[in-house]
Amino acid sequence: MLEIGQQEIDAVARVIKSGHLFRYGDPKTGHFNECNKFEKELAAMVGCEYALSVTSGTAALICALVGLGVGPGDEVILPGYTFMASALAPLAIGAIPVIAEIDESLTLDPKDAEAKITPRTKVIMPVHMCGLPANLDAIMRVARRHKVKIVEDACQADGGSYKGKRLGSIGDVGAFSFNFYKNITCGEGGAIVTDDNVVFERALIHHDGGALFRPHAKDIGVPFFAGWNFRLNEILGAVLRVQLKRIDGLLKRTRAAKHRIVEGLSGSPGLTFITHNDLEGDCGTTVGFLFDSQSRMRRFLQALGKQNVGAWSPIDSGRHVYTNWEPVMEKRGSYHPAIDAYRRTENRDANHNYRADMCPRTLDILSRTAFINTSPQQKAADIRGVITACKKAADAVR
Repeated sequence: MLEIGQQEIDAVARVIKSGHLFRYGDPKTGHFNECNKFEKELAAMVGCEYALSVTSGTAALICALVGLGVGPGDEVILPGYTFMASALAPLAIGAIPVIAEIDESLTLDPKDAEAKITPRTKVIMPVHMCGLPANLDAIMRVARRHKVKIVEDACQADGGSYKGKRLGSIGDVGAFSFNFYKNITCGEGGAIVTDDNVVFERALIHHDGGALFRPHAKDIGVPFFAGWNFRLNEILGAVLRVQLKRIDGLLKRTRAAKHRIVEGLSGSPGLTFITHNDLEGDCGTTVGFLFDSQSRMRRFLQALGKQNVGAWSPIDSGRHVYTNWEPVMEKRGSYHPAIDAYRRTENRDANHNYRADMCPRTLDILSRTAFINTSPQQKAADIRGVITACKKAADAVR
């Protein structure tokens, strides 16, 4: 749903003309620059005290887990339907991803997440897939009962909400992605948000191996440790500042398109929508249908294709289905065995008995689901055409 234009070009030109492309490169302003301003603007929009921009959604997830003190010996519960990065993030810091079922909302099943909690569980990571909010009320209750933390993976749901609160602001930490395929983009980037100062400072140190040399070093209370380099640059920060101003307008249009499609198809014979945990708050970028069999779903897709309406099934999305996460399923957690989370003695008894059939409900739901994407560029006539096509396709497969 990329929208980019002259405003972004002007923002990039402003940074290049300034001569300060490195986010800590202006000695006059220190860290009060494009990236810093973007972080303040993102924090204000989401409703959190702190925000930190990083180089990708994966980096955001890693920094979020570091902020919560996750490491070897710990388990992180996440759904079997998400991009593999959700599982790679705990592995990057020596922890074990535990894969749980989704429910008919296509997001983490709170009951199965609770069933998979062990004394090693440090974090539950609900993922707001395809702009669809997870059942955060139920997941937060589980987390409180078991005294575990929540990292909201909102990488596919920039700007979304749940019951009036922005996604990312409800758990202990939220993570976003700004790559080319997300609601807003700078090509590649990410961010975390949190209200916890200690979590923020740990993430800040981890994202910048040179943190102790920065102007803000004197204000950091967490002892410095050896970090990595996930720093964003000023060009990307400037682009994101423009993009952030677009997000609510974009989502207003995608939500309007989705609501018109849902309204137009409600009660249609042969069509059942996936469960919505918050129809008003979801990003509106996808409309999901759940069929009683995979064969009906396939025939529905074929019928839509004949009418030139694009549709797809999440079971075909490859990298987003846990069975296709080869490095995870085959337990190759790093290039070197000495730093491979699966081979660490601390994780010897952790829950990593992966099997292709370990989440049968997830595979069943995905194989019976069809998605239609919406777009902020869709016109009323386009939406009417989608509604008509879906009704014809549903009649064809009944």
